[in-house]
Amino acid sequence: MEEVSKRVQKVQRELQRHLAEIIRSKGMAAFGGALVTVSEVRVSPDLSYAKVFISVFPSEKRELVMQTLQEKSKALRGDLGRIVAKQLRIVPELTFLEDTSLDYARHIDNVLAQDAPKQTPKEASQEAENKEQK
Repeated sequence: MEEVSKRVQKVQRELQRHLAEIIRSKGMAAFGGALVTVSEVRVSPDLSYAKVFISVFPSEKRELVMQTLQEKSKALRGDLGRIVAKQLRIVPELTFLEDTSLDYARHIDNVLAQDAPKQTPKEASQEAENKEQK
């Protein structure tokens, strides 16, 4: 995996910040009442393409949000262009992708909870006391 230049990293952070603000300003109603978060932005080395990773809560509304974002991608790019016009010569084309890291973390928590040994509250408190004494 190639290393990303400092300039590209700065552009990625700025785009993430501005896109998050643009999406927040649209409001939850524009996305079917879902909370939409821009979790990451990856920009191509020539700054012409940007992959925008979106996290959606609740995850049941993910398809609706992704469809809405794809439909509004040109308008969002235009809004972004008005903000970064002085800093960037080219406003990157936006591609919206799902960030499924929250679902993956929830899955891992569920698996760990199923495999965890069942302890009574008394056993748990005794174990905690033993750890403190050591």
